Amino acid sequence: MTKKDLFSLAGRVAVITGGSRGIGKMIARGFLEYGAKVYITARKAAACDAAAEELSSLGTCISMPHDLATIDGCRAFVAALEGRERGIHALVNNAGAAWAADFDEFPEQGWDKVMNINLKSPFFLTQMMHPMLKAAASEARPAKVINIASIDGIKLNPLETYSYHASKAALIYLTRRMAARLVQDKIVMSCIAPGPFASDMNRAARDHPERVAARTPLGRIGREEDMAGAAIYLASRAGDYVVGETIAVDGGIAHASLAAGPS
Repeated sequence: MTKKDLFSLAGRVAVITGGSRGIGKMIARGFLEYGAKVYITARKAAACDAAAEELSSLGTCISMPHDLATIDGCRAFVAALEGRERGIHALVNNAGAAWAADFDEFPEQGWDKVMNINLKSPFFLTQMMHPMLKAAASEARPAKVINIASIDGIKLNPLETYSYHASKAALIYLTRRMAARLVQDKIVMSCIAPGPFASDMNRAARDHPERVAARTPLGRIGREEDMAGAAIYLASRAGDYVVGETIAVDGGIAHASLAAGPS
């Protein structure tokens, strides 16, 4: 392998959940630009189909809409995928949900929905795709699983998003536990913790980017290439030796603070 191939995804087959919009779509675009064949899935079929049609100008992008919030939904998706591919080189567990409510009024629905999508689904989808990931893995090129957490799993934000905070913190630790097991099968699992990127989930960054940028040490919100670059690194040969780690892609919010002035 030459240095120019270090970040190449040519010949690789990737699956990205929640790939029709936001961070998932950013990653899908990056994977396609670097040579991967990409399957995207999302709950809303029309949106998933439209995104795949748009992204197909960059390479092979296939829409497979499914609801992955349930075990049956994950099982149906994997069965459909097995009808198309023998092995999968990269799985990106990106689909997510959030819920904000006052502590005294936080509902069970807001707990269960977020935990199911953000934590339960990544575990069981990876479990069900384990044979396909093993089939694609080798000593020379391990298969990859990339979980998408959040810096809210590392630090608190002011919003009362109890289940979201808990699910993303748990996903970061679950990544470590699963990585320790999957590496035995030449499957490398890692995690990305995004900060402020413009999306339907992060409406503050989408609708008020200047305001959010002012609170970010780097002085701006995340760009599409920031997210794509981190995911390409982890999915490519460049990231083969990164096992169980979480990379914060957040402009310095989680691990740095601006100086308040001279002491």
